[in-house]
Amino acid sequence: MPLSEHEQRLFEQIERSLAEDPKFASAVRASDPRFHARRRLFLAAAVIIAGLALVVFGTVNKTPLLGVAGFVIMLGAAAFAMQSHRKGQQPDLHVVGGTASRRTRARRSGLLDRLEERWRQRPEGHR
Repeated sequence: MPLSEHEQRLFEQIERSLAEDPKFASAVRASDPRFHARRRLFLAAAVIIAGLALVVFGTVNKTPLLGVAGFVIMLGAAAFAMQSHRKGQQPDLHVVGGTASRRTRARRSGLLDRLEERWRQRPEGHR
């Protein structure tokens, strides 16, 4: 149902006032899960660089324990970054009545799908 001309003007006026409110913009940004995921990605990238610096420093100073520690830090930060990236890409959070709730969806691996399809297509005499 299209809006009347009066309703359209009111809607545009409300949009302009909300766009100009920095407090509202920061509140919306703070509740966005993608914003937090992006921030965690940047943090993970900084920790990966620090881990790489430890690896190089450990190699130059011939301290293998320091190099191994740097590698472990890099590995942990990379795993954290991948997890944050997945969380930022999933649109499974939505707001209902002012509270965030998570929608569940069935995710299956490709291997299970292929095995199930083969099972359905098997000859009827082979059970």
